[in-house]
Amino acid sequence: MEIYFSDSAYRQIYKLEKPHQKRIFEKLEFFASQDNPLNFAEKLSEPFGQWRFRVGEYRVIFDASKDKITILKVGNRKDIYK
Repeated sequence: MEIYFSDSAYRQIYKLEKPHQKRIFEKLEFFASQDNPLNFAEKLSEPFGQWRFRVGEYRVIFDASKDKITILKVGNRKDIYK
């Protein structure tokens, strides 16, 4: 699967400290390399995304299609759902 970032998600991830950025990118690469990355995700009922990945204290909200993951939001778990 290929990973794409929305403009806002791209800005959000680059506002994070470098070690957090690196960890998130590494996890996203791992998820995308799996046969079914949705096995590692949780379905959301919120209106701003279909799925979420957990990466430590951060959450990655995304939509998924057959061969594409579109990252919509990236943030700390305390603030991401507001």
